[in-house]
Amino acid sequence: MKAKLVIMVKEPHPGRVKTRLGRDIGLTNSAWWFRHQTRALLRRIEDPRWDTLLAVSPDVEGMKSRIWPAHLPRVAQGRGNLGDRMARLMRGLPSGPVCIIGGDIPSIIRPRIAEAFKALGAREAVFGPAPDGGYWLIGMKRAKPPAANILQNVRWSSEHALADSARSLGDASIVRVATLQDVDTLDDLLGMQYPCKYP
Repeated sequence: MKAKLVIMVKEPHPGRVKTRLGRDIGLTNSAWWFRHQTRALLRRIEDPRWDTLLAVSPDVEGMKSRIWPAHLPRVAQGRGNLGDRMARLMRGLPSGPVCIIGGDIPSIIRPRIAEAFKALGAREAVFGPAPDGGYWLIGMKRAKPPAANILQNVRWSSEHALADSARSLGDASIVRVATLQDVDTLDDLLGMQYPCKYP
């Protein structure tokens, strides 16, 4: 089955996205940044090697939103914490490799995604680490249905997020790919290396 890349997006309303960044630059400015950053990511990340789809939130508003490109298929994220929502995607999508990313990592380019899918050729799961102990990508080969308890008991928004997530996958073989920085604060934004071109 063809690989699937899922981008998790929220409707970019002030106070509902990038609130930590909003404390530094204002909630309206941080929502504007998220909207334009995500739209730029979507333009450069599509590739014939994988199917690209959006996991939207809130469910009803996101499914009919005009903010996101109309040609990209959408699925609702549903309820629960980040782990609940990502695990639901891993279990619910048609069989085959799946990688999930967020929309707030400016340095994601197609070769990074290709690297992650290639890594799944030899391993059952892949993580793209972030410097703070979290991660910008999680992927699974899904040769068999994921266990019901994946991504449970994870200390989200902490330096333990990746380690806890990996532990929740049990004895699955795991590989890590490139470390990329997400944007949570003004310092992150100012230190960001944006791609100079989109291959």
